[in-house]
Amino acid sequence: MKNILIGITSSIASYKIYELMRLYIKNGYNVKTVYTPNSINFISPLVLETLSQNPSYCNQFEPRDNTEHINLCDWADVFVIAPTTANTISKFATGIADNLLTSIFCAYISTEKPVLIAPAMNTNMWNNPFVKENIAKLVKIGVKITEPESGYLACGACGQGRLADIDIIYEDSLRCLYQNKENNSKKIVITLGGTKECIDNVRYISNFSSGKMGFSLCDWAYRFGYNVKAISTIDNKKPYEVKLVSSADDMLHALENEDYDYLIMASAVADYKSKDTKSAKLLKEDIGDVFKLELIKNPDVIKEISKNKKQNQKTIGFCLADKDIINIAKSKLADKNLDYIIANDVATALNTDKNKVTIINKNGKITDIDLDTKDNIAKKILEVICD
Repeated sequence: MKNILIGITSSIASYKIYELMRLYIKNGYNVKTVYTPNSINFISPLVLETLSQNPSYCNQFEPRDNTEHINLCDWADVFVIAPTTANTISKFATGIADNLLTSIFCAYISTEKPVLIAPAMNTNMWNNPFVKENIAKLVKIGVKITEPESGYLACGACGQGRLADIDIIYEDSLRCLYQNKENNSKKIVITLGGTKECIDNVRYISNFSSGKMGFSLCDWAYRFGYNVKAISTIDNKKPYEVKLVSSADDMLHALENEDYDYLIMASAVADYKSKDTKSAKLLKEDIGDVFKLELIKNPDVIKEISKNKKQNQKTIGFCLADKDIINIAKSKLADKNLDYIIANDVATALNTDKNKVTIINKNGKITDIDLDTKDNIAKKILEVICD
């Protein structure tokens, strides 16, 4: 169980940290909070303690223990300061320790444990050369930055300075916790979601794939430090690249010139597409009571890509079936020239937050992963295939 220490500074964006805390707690992390004296203009210490089920800390000279700043350093596995104001950034960069939060940072930065800051401020403050210089100092000593987003700010201005999306801060903090720097030079490409095969310019053929397993794989690959690219039929805001595609042909074209160390085909690619796609909407008056649609086979995307894979590249496929699952998976493993195939059952895989899978490698080794959340399953899959 990892311990997350969240530092909160005096920003109107501070209320968003309740949602960040919820994400950590929902996923099994221990959370404690420390806040600057002025931040209570925007947050409630009682809410912080209620959500975390832990004490919250603020006062430098009225601690529960007179070495609380050291105790919290020892306790935390990662220190996340969000939102981080220009004032606190400048204190961090110059070694000022005039409140409990800055004192913790002053001690924590020497532990070599990960620190993440998520700045939030007015655009002009973000562009201030002294703020930029102080951020550069922090980056130089290993502090990770989740940069603010562009958009409308509390003051009415529009520009960069808004606190990054909470999901992005969450993912960046887990990358700080779990990443292996040796993975930074390796690229994982993961396809996900159900393809859409157009009938006309309104209708399409698809399936029930939610993309949850695919995004969980992408998230954990990112957390482990890999260079991640998602090729997805589902749009999602992530800290890694997400390339949107629609059909099986789109997915194949997106992959043809893609370089990778691992390719994981978690997408549900439609086996067939319309032989004659119409450019305008088909009217039911013209179709009649019976709609006959002629289908032709789609390309087998992973089979085509695996034909030309390099010696150091690994391809991983998924097999979804409702009977004779293992034998079908083994047949596909050989036919598609895969290094691994992940077999799962229709009954447990679709439209759920949980799954159970069987991983089979090209040498016949079988690894069963029992029913668990798709997020935990994804982590275990990567630990098996990324050897």
